[in-house]
Amino acid sequence: MALLQITEPGKAQDPHQRKRAAGIDLGTTNSLIASVRGGVTETLPDEAGEHLLPSVVRFTEGGTVVGLVAMQAAKEDPLNTIVSVKRMMGRGVEDIKGLGERLPYEFVSTEGGMVKLKTDAGEVSPVEVSAEILKTLVARGSETLAGNLDGVVITVPAYFDDAQRQATRDAARIAGLQVLRLLNEPTAAAVAYGLDTGHEGLVAVYDLGGGTFDISLLRLHTGVFEVVATGGDSALGGDDFDHRIAEWIIRESGYKDEVNPRQLRTLMMQARGIKEALSDADSTEVNVSVDGLEFSGQLTRTQMNELIADLVQQSIKACARSLRDAGDSVSKDSVSKDSFSKESVQNVVLVGGSTRVPAVRQAVTEFFGVEPLSDIDPDRVVAIGAAVQANILVGNKPEDEMLLLDVLPLSLGLETVGGLAEKVIQRNTAIPIARSQEFTTYKDGQTAMLIHVVQGERELVSDCRSLARFELRGIPPMVAGAARIEVNFQVDADGLLSVSAREATTGVNASVEVKPSYGLSEAEITDMLKASFDHAKDDIVARSLTEARVDATRVIEALQNALTEDGERLLQASDIELLQQAISVLQEVSETTDADAINEGVEMLGKASEEFAALRMDAAVRKAFAGHKLDELEESN
Repeated sequence: MALLQITEPGKAQDPHQRKRAAGIDLGTTNSLIASVRGGVTETLPDEAGEHLLPSVVRFTEGGTVVGLVAMQAAKEDPLNTIVSVKRMMGRGVEDIKGLGERLPYEFVSTEGGMVKLKTDAGEVSPVEVSAEILKTLVARGSETLAGNLDGVVITVPAYFDDAQRQATRDAARIAGLQVLRLLNEPTAAAVAYGLDTGHEGLVAVYDLGGGTFDISLLRLHTGVFEVVATGGDSALGGDDFDHRIAEWIIRESGYKDEVNPRQLRTLMMQARGIKEALSDADSTEVNVSVDGLEFSGQLTRTQMNELIADLVQQSIKACARSLRDAGDSVSKDSVSKDSFSKESVQNVVLVGGSTRVPAVRQAVTEFFGVEPLSDIDPDRVVAIGAAVQANILVGNKPEDEMLLLDVLPLSLGLETVGGLAEKVIQRNTAIPIARSQEFTTYKDGQTAMLIHVVQGERELVSDCRSLARFELRGIPPMVAGAARIEVNFQVDADGLLSVSAREATTGVNASVEVKPSYGLSEAEITDMLKASFDHAKDDIVARSLTEARVDATRVIEALQNALTEDGERLLQASDIELLQQAISVLQEVSETTDADAINEGVEMLGKASEEFAALRMDAAVRKAFAGHKLDELEESN
């Protein structure tokens, strides 16, 4: 069906001039893609009408599956089904172990330090997992917008460090995307609210997602969104709430053995459902039975609040720290320090699905003293803000003069003598930024200098994160302290860093584009991009086959369960035998590599079981109406 666009005379935009842009919220639990269409910014649904894409990827020998189908397989195949991969982005094995979580994966360290996970499809990195999610979202966007995307804005937590940001960019490159900008998630939320509702003044953006927490303070002026302070925890989120509930179930069950991956995944999925149920109810039933771990009981909202109380307070403490940081930074401005007290916060924007937890909303309200804003769906507000920005950056609204001033989440500096960290750019400095500082030699006759770039707030290099090292050679031999070496730091709008060094008298120079640990090498990225093109058709075939097999398994299991429950009561033995034969046929076909044949087998089994399904429906209706007279039913209607 073709669409006809109607505009005022002389104001129709040449369709060849309008570019396709999208905003992508690459989330821990769910991901979304949004775009501006017909002047309206909206998230884009899939064929089934679902806007949220579960950030879950399953890797098998037969192919890769992303989203709901993968999530449905998570309980039975936890080692090959990767969830919450965002928490692993830009981290090494020891970093991930330091999160203190039970994770059902087999981790492998690489020479570059980047973690990989063992799957039936081979070893995969978090970057590759994220790329699969991005590919699925982009395919949805291209289909909805009827063409390839010209550019995207991808959001990241404000507290993501350089390694995590670079890992996100690597994932986008593997997915074949033109990234217009990496945008901090709270800034994206501010864009959505600032444009849609016109709020101005000091705003706190409280962003609690599945795996990360960010708190950002923004000054909103006409056309200007300035992040004045940011903080948070890249290892705090709704997943941690789920872990607390899962641990409670284990304790209450009295289970003493080591929890296996299948049990853990089942518990985590159950815990998420319990958490969501307690957002609307005062209590909920808990029934778990998996591999010998048995529990049946009840969890109340009050009990859950006690389980997560310290985590919620952890986020509130981060809010207080950000207010202090904002107040400390105003000495260079003509702004009163009182302008950044919690009483001066006019509005609080809630972002992230975990902000639906009542205990979270109550804590935020009590701390800031204002009722938080949630006019825009907290699951969608980030994607919507990113889409607005993408629409401008791609050139569809060149007349707009929106200015986004993000800030660095952590200080950047250099190692100096004695293993000290000299900060060149302080945290909460607005970006993009370029800043220089002069250094000198330590020894007489020194002709080279090793420049070690670090990130962090600690005074010792050993307590900071190493970002890059490079050498400046050709320094004229002089007495110690005579050489003048100018080191220049440049951070672009995405928060990515490049560093250069120059000796003043000779002009010799060296530079490095910081490629943080746990990112991908250029060769690895090139190989992955080439592989994605070379095997595009094979990947489509493999995906179709895997989805067909999953669908067949689902139908077979559903019918087998129905036969076990009602077969003998509703069917003749001969009818049961015919259905069992049909199941066997589909099972045999599922072992082949013909996706069309499997889909045809699913359809045939569905037709064969139609009469049985109708009998079950009739039996259910009779049971529901048992004991009621016809006139009673007519009166109720």
